[in-house]
Amino acid sequence: MILYYIRHGDPIYNPDSLTELGKRQAEAVAKRLSLHGIDEIYSSTSARAKQTAQPLSEILKLPITELEWCNEGHAWGEFTVKENDGRLNWMFSNDDVRKAFREKEVLALGNEWYKHPFFDKKVGDGVKRINTEIDNFMKSFGYVHDRENGVYKVTQKCEKRIALFAHQGFAMAFFSGLLDIPYPIFSTHFDISHSSMSVIHFSDNGNETVPKVLELSNDSHLYKEGLPTKYCNSFYI
Repeated sequence: MILYYIRHGDPIYNPDSLTELGKRQAEAVAKRLSLHGIDEIYSSTSARAKQTAQPLSEILKLPITELEWCNEGHAWGEFTVKENDGRLNWMFSNDDVRKAFREKEVLALGNEWYKHPFFDKKVGDGVKRINTEIDNFMKSFGYVHDRENGVYKVTQKCEKRIALFAHQGFAMAFFSGLLDIPYPIFSTHFDISHSSMSVIHFSDNGNETVPKVLELSNDSHLYKEGLPTKYCNSFYI
């Protein structure tokens, strides 16, 4: 199985939607993915994610299955902290939290890093919520997650290509839980830009598999369409 994770296009957060650039990005994503034979399309319940998935749905004439657990609003309530000025920010963008993430005591806890007393209980609840949903989602395709050993047991052969349209902040917890990489490490060392595509391969060879990241935050489809390729509002190509 191949899982394509697509971050929504350039957004308007209030009201929840895409900018005109975001709509063009969504069309570029659709052109690229339509060549790969996508079998199923999933999306967060947010409008910006669904609008990014819509062009692909129209081209392939496939329905969009909405996943409420992928909505970034839930992750925002679980993985944010207050800055000194009172505004909320993602944990991985806060200086104090990033410093705590590097502490030996936190790193020693591995995937149970949230049990360190520095972190609020809501964080642990968020990790457990998303991990449970990930495991249920993957089990539906024939992959049973053995978290203790960091592998997936293959219970049935699956050759599907799945597209999931969601978010950045949610993705940090999603990829951490999917790949068995502790959140403090993944969220501070990796990121994804708007309408970029990440590709994860689940092999069906043998009785167990470890997902392999083939691409992370690839936006060559934007480059092909002559659209700006930028990260954090800075052009890098």
